[in-house]
Amino acid sequence: MIKFKIVTPERVVYENDILQISIPTMSGEITVLPHHVPLVSVLQAGELRIKDADGDQVVAVAGGFLEVRGNNELMILADHAERAEEIDLERAEQARARAEKELEEAKHRQDVDFSKLQAVLEREMNRTRVAKKYKDVH
Repeated sequence: MIKFKIVTPERVVYENDILQISIPTMSGEITVLPHHVPLVSVLQAGELRIKDADGDQVVAVAGGFLEVRGNNELMILADHAERAEEIDLERAEQARARAEKELEEAKHRQDVDFSKLQAVLEREMNRTRVAKKYKDVH
């Protein structure tokens, strides 16, 4: 078993002993099993797929870091993370539409942080994708 915790600046999103987890990183998706070598990596927006004693859990993440420690501990510090069942699909789609509109309008202005707008859009698209996928399964 792996002692696992995912935290955001606002809260602890998930904490439990798990069997395995698949994580989107900037270098590609990795799967962590018990006795994994120590590792530090950067998260990419996507979905965490967790296997614990209760079955499969899904968490949408956007940005952050992960650390696999040598004593079967895994910590994720995420900029944003939400369990799939917590995502309000309608609100996520509205937020995505607002982000797309802001990005389009920003093309006509000079003082715009495009990377920030793109990050917001990516996060909202990921939330929508994970929520739709989860709703189809359950």
